[in-house]
Amino acid sequence: MAGLAQRVRLWAPALLATHPARAVVMAFALVTLLGAALLTLPVSSADGTATGFVTALFTSTSAVCVTGLAVVDTGGYWSGFGQGVILALIQVGGFGIMTMASLLALLVSGRLRLRMQLTAQAETKSLGIGDVRRVLLGVARITVVVELAVAALLALRFRFGYGEGIGRAVYLGCFHAVSAFNNAGFGLFPDSLTRYSQDPWVCLPVAAAVILGGLGFPVLLEILRHRRRRRTTGRRNWSLLTKLTLITTVVLLLAGTALTCLLEWSNPGTLGAHSVPGKILDGFFHSAMSRTAGFNAVDIGAMHASTLLMTSVLMFIGGGSAGTAGGIKVTTFAVLAAAMLAEVRGEPTSSMLGRRLAPHTLRQALTVALLGVGIVIGASLALLTLTHETTEAVLFEVVSAFGTVGMSTGITAGLPVSGDLLLTVLMFVGRLGPITLVSALALRERTRRYELPEERPVIG
Repeated sequence: MAGLAQRVRLWAPALLATHPARAVVMAFALVTLLGAALLTLPVSSADGTATGFVTALFTSTSAVCVTGLAVVDTGGYWSGFGQGVILALIQVGGFGIMTMASLLALLVSGRLRLRMQLTAQAETKSLGIGDVRRVLLGVARITVVVELAVAALLALRFRFGYGEGIGRAVYLGCFHAVSAFNNAGFGLFPDSLTRYSQDPWVCLPVAAAVILGGLGFPVLLEILRHRRRRRTTGRRNWSLLTKLTLITTVVLLLAGTALTCLLEWSNPGTLGAHSVPGKILDGFFHSAMSRTAGFNAVDIGAMHASTLLMTSVLMFIGGGSAGTAGGIKVTTFAVLAAAMLAEVRGEPTSSMLGRRLAPHTLRQALTVALLGVGIVIGASLALLTLTHETTEAVLFEVVSAFGTVGMSTGITAGLPVSGDLLLTVLMFVGRLGPITLVSALALRERTRRYELPEERPVIG
């Protein structure tokens, strides 16, 4: 036994250094189990009773994977300690387990070991080992600044707009700011943010935090870096990643807003009873939240089936890479769109914004998208056999879990234990699947010294 333990200690560092994405998966799994253990304690519930492990595991996974799906009311069921555990899990999960560990090591010792740099690089999508230190500190600064700014705005609104006490207003502001920037979607009100659907002083700061968090840390860091560089050189040379993320995000936000307003304009259960400015505000808020945030200002269960399908598409696409968003990512969607456009035009290669896309990028995007479709279809079929819910409600719930969004038509709390476990696995896969898959594909990439004879099967 001692010899086996010694071999494990020798093999583990090499294994993690060779496959850094495995370290990320293991870290997320361990933190999820630790969070579930804390949430089972009687002190975590408002009534002082122990919570079942499945409920605790579901909540912990939803928090660490910054999803927001819940089987119990966050503000009513959990005590202050339990809500604190959930908030800590959201912050650690959104910031990144290995990113957090690397940052703490950097702050304490002032240096990072190679293995920790590799795992942090895999999680933050740093371009090189030399970038890790700068990226970690930049991510920390952005997180603190955005969350404090949004928390201050919300706290002031809760204090002076709704008469909340100072302590309660600050707590509400901080909780929702952290949840919003990390795209978690956990709220302390049983109706999410429906009661504030017509209040731009609540909806817009939350939407801004969600959009910034959904862009991804590499994009935010590059925007800030090039903003400083533009002051001295007068030029703005953004990378293709930043351009794709910003353009696709704006297009999807506008398209989602327009379609939500168009489809729900006269629906008395959602936008029908509101004024024109209120409808536009709620349509924009819903579009922003569909990008993996999970808050809702209107009743999702009262939406038309067509709106649920449109929202499912937005949830499946998700947000930017290496950030707090989920889904297959906007860059994957943009790369596939470019490949389709090139094929329609009869062009031999795919290009975007003056850059030719590498063939392996197209293959990786296609692999991520098709595997995502397969996972969603398989999970939907499984959940349909376990419940008697409608197809559109089940599909919406599955895509919400896989895209780590957290929106719900209201069926999550009534699912059987098997359904809760299925959604738990989906949230974990949706949060870590793209990171692990793309890293594994990159590590397995190799050259071949020969080519097979070419043949073209009939397509279509």
